[in-house]
Amino acid sequence: MAGNTFGNSFKLTTFGESHGIAIGGVLDGCPAGLELDLEAVQKELDRRRPGQSAIVTQRKEPDKVDFLSGIFEGRTTGTPIGFAIYNTNQKSKDYSHIKDSYRPSHADYVYDKKYGFRDYRGGGRSSARETASRVVAGAIAKQFLKDVRINAFVSQVGTLTLDKPYTELDFSLIESNPVRCPDPDTAKRMEEYIKEIRKEGDTIGGIITCVIQNVPIGLGEPVFDKLHAELGKAMLSINAVKGFEYGSGFAGVKMKGSQHNDQFNSDGSTKTNHSGGVQGGISNGMDIYFNVAFKPVATVIQGYETIDKEGNTVKTQGKGRHDPCVVPRAVPIVEAMAALVLADYALINRTIKL
Repeated sequence: MAGNTFGNSFKLTTFGESHGIAIGGVLDGCPAGLELDLEAVQKELDRRRPGQSAIVTQRKEPDKVDFLSGIFEGRTTGTPIGFAIYNTNQKSKDYSHIKDSYRPSHADYVYDKKYGFRDYRGGGRSSARETASRVVAGAIAKQFLKDVRINAFVSQVGTLTLDKPYTELDFSLIESNPVRCPDPDTAKRMEEYIKEIRKEGDTIGGIITCVIQNVPIGLGEPVFDKLHAELGKAMLSINAVKGFEYGSGFAGVKMKGSQHNDQFNSDGSTKTNHSGGVQGGISNGMDIYFNVAFKPVATVIQGYETIDKEGNTVKTQGKGRHDPCVVPRAVPIVEAMAALVLADYALINRTIKL
């Protein structure tokens, strides 16, 4: 299986399966001498961990990260940073009923056809549990980026939408509720809606908005390695993601060019920011903002028909512990992947200047 590494200079390789001994990663390219706040890294993991509220999966995992290499006396050494997160609460028997059949809209069928083998316990490598490793690496990337501020939040659950521009929101409220929506009234409605969906044995999708501030001018390359293209790749690599838009996004097609153009101020900033902080594939110093759409979780705790390995139609039912809506726990994952992209381009810029 290829494709387990993300990045060019600031490079993360992840390993492990949902029901294996551990998941983890190797972060290569992090400069030496970076003083790390390991408690801050763990706090990022705590934001993603299962069992943290009534509206997420009730799998109980401490998700404590153990660093194996690359850190000495609280600072990075410049060598690969190895780490592991041990699985402690697997219930593999919850998946024995799908050993010989395929769950709709999961990776089961394509894994079997491509590799001739699959780990049916929670999806194995295709499980979203792999993203915990990304959060660890992203937390380190955030500390490398120092002054750059990355804030993601839930802006939509099903048809419930937060209809306020991000400039009117108080990001300090994001962690004040289990949905991670910075508007208390909208958050409450979203939370109740997710609980209703869960009672039905069903799931619902949503949208996460991410805002990146204090980005230096010049990150990104202008042809195939455009900054927004790499951000799109990063977000689309997250489990359950179905769409990515930045700046004006799809709404921009309704505007005329004269309306959409971002006119300059004398200092090089722009009066509007329809470009979403990126022009010609390169950051222009304005806020980068984008939306990431997540589908409803494919596992529904209801009866359904599917096929087995022989192509026979079989009846089964979803089991196990699953999120009725993934977006609350996906917020730190979106932030982590954004941080990895920016850290990578920051190192590329250093190399160019050398």
